[in-house]
Amino acid sequence: MRRLLVGSVLVLLVATPSLAQGPSAQVSDLAWMTGHYSSESLEENWAEPKGGSIASLVRGIGDGATNMIELIVIEEEGNSLTLRLKQWDPGMDPRAEGFQVMELVEIGNKKVVFKNTGEVGLQQLGYSLNGDQFTISVTTAQGAFDIPLTRQSAH
Repeated sequence: MRRLLVGSVLVLLVATPSLAQGPSAQVSDLAWMTGHYSSESLEENWAEPKGGSIASLVRGIGDGATNMIELIVIEEEGNSLTLRLKQWDPGMDPRAEGFQVMELVEIGNKKVVFKNTGEVGLQQLGYSLNGDQFTISVTTAQGAFDIPLTRQSAH
């Protein structure tokens, strides 16, 4: 009886899909994102993928002052990718509790899209690169918009 129970549990564990349900991907598939991108009001700094993650530090600027800091981390989970992000106001005052969690829904040639796994925050977040133009595609409850950034050369 014990062997039957252990065998049944093992079959269930093998047959159960991983927590990350999106398309198969690894962070190395996002190496094209590595670099520094900016506009007059936003800059993103993507570190190269290592150790199962890729990360970005984002700074929003308005009226000559920093108005937002954001941390984005994309990690391998199961055989797919999960994005977590958190934003802070000046003084590192969190805009929301915890991190927003998003799952991979699309990955292609220099394009990646994640969707929200919860009910609060961005509904969808995508990134694409065409030449030196890095585009952030955002979908909220109010609608969708793109944020174009330009690749900056290393200093």
